[in-house]
Amino acid sequence: MSKVGFSVQVLLVSNLEQSQAFYRDVLGCDVTDFWAVRDDFALGFKLMQADQAEDVKPNKPGRGQLIPWDTYAYVETHQELDQLYQQLKDKGAGIVQEPSTTEADWGSWKEFAIKDPDSYVIAFGSGKKD
Repeated sequence: MSKVGFSVQVLLVSNLEQSQAFYRDVLGCDVTDFWAVRDDFALGFKLMQADQAEDVKPNKPGRGQLIPWDTYAYVETHQELDQLYQQLKDKGAGIVQEPSTTEADWGSWKEFAIKDPDSYVIAFGSGKKD
């Protein structure tokens, strides 16, 4: 079977230049005309200009979900997650979910979430304590 090398999420945005600036300056992506990628495509987006702002439709919450996610990315450890949180906060990211930890039989899960200029929510999580 053929192997997929990476994937990107296509985001319809209301203002391409504003989104490019956010993904470059806040999220730390390498940004071209359409691409916004970070860490060798571990996190990747294709930003597409919407014809009308009302065409932009971030996800609605799922059943039992308080904060809807449009993208969910993983980091290796809780310490790396804390570092990423601080970096994004220092760059002015809109935090919509402060870091929180859930303890369960299977282990520890920690996550936080930010939103972009179109209210797409990008969540980050880690399942490994330091």
